[in-house]
Amino acid sequence: MTGTQVGVVGLGVMGSAIAKRLVRTGHVVRVHDVRPEAVRDLAAEGALACAAPRTVAGAGQVVLSLNSAAIVEQVVFGADGVLAGDAEGVLVVDMSSIDPVSTRDFAARAEERGASWVDAPLSGGAPGAERGALTLMLGGREQDVERAASLLTALAARVTHIGPSGAGQIVKLVNQVLVGCAFAALAESAALVRAAGLPPAEVVRALTGGRADSALLQEFFTKFAEVDLAPTGRVVNMVKDLEAARSFARAHNVPLPITSAVTELHHWLVTAGHGDADNAALMRYYLDGKIG
Repeated sequence: MTGTQVGVVGLGVMGSAIAKRLVRTGHVVRVHDVRPEAVRDLAAEGALACAAPRTVAGAGQVVLSLNSAAIVEQVVFGADGVLAGDAEGVLVVDMSSIDPVSTRDFAARAEERGASWVDAPLSGGAPGAERGALTLMLGGREQDVERAASLLTALAARVTHIGPSGAGQIVKLVNQVLVGCAFAALAESAALVRAAGLPPAEVVRALTGGRADSALLQEFFTKFAEVDLAPTGRVVNMVKDLEAARSFARAHNVPLPITSAVTELHHWLVTAGHGDADNAALMRYYLDGKIG
């Protein structure tokens, strides 16, 4: 039991899993979310409910798990935000997936107030957080990353400090391009398996160890083939991340034709009303009217 205090702001699927893991590994966890029911659920797990982000900052280290740069800015720099009071020495660990330009701006503004910032986007989803098996890619100053180390190792099996502020977010964009494009390939492959009436688990077994094998195949192929929409990640968040990758690419004159096509597939889901669904809802593009 460490007894180390930490705050968590943002208690969606990912943030709740992070907060629960920290509670279960002996941390004293302060939590806040705009949804009172989410805070109550974490309080029932042993966390301390806070009425505002400013109160969470009393923990000294604050993890953010939020959906956009605009929300991060409001939560941290708003009138009742994490850094609204005495910000000296507060360490913000942003595990949200936002654009690197905003991240660099936030880190500089935090430093002006005497606070520190580490961008720590993740891969592994809520199941990874619950097992302490996330993969984290970090941006920030060496001393700030070292300070966050005990917190991050409670959540992750692999932690890599890539470089200065924003570097973690750039690597997360790379991750999301790879994952988003792979999801589209999984969905198309799963549609073929469904059309042939083959058992998805046996298909995975047949491919295991071959060139098509991967962690994504093992974790998601059967989920996609069975259109299992148990929440692991939302379509709308994938759209956000893929669009951020496209924006960064445009700024650096990098063509992303495959990513662009996959982004449009995900946009179709959003316009069809499936934005808040799990990523496996991508199957609806291939199987709408035939899902059962």
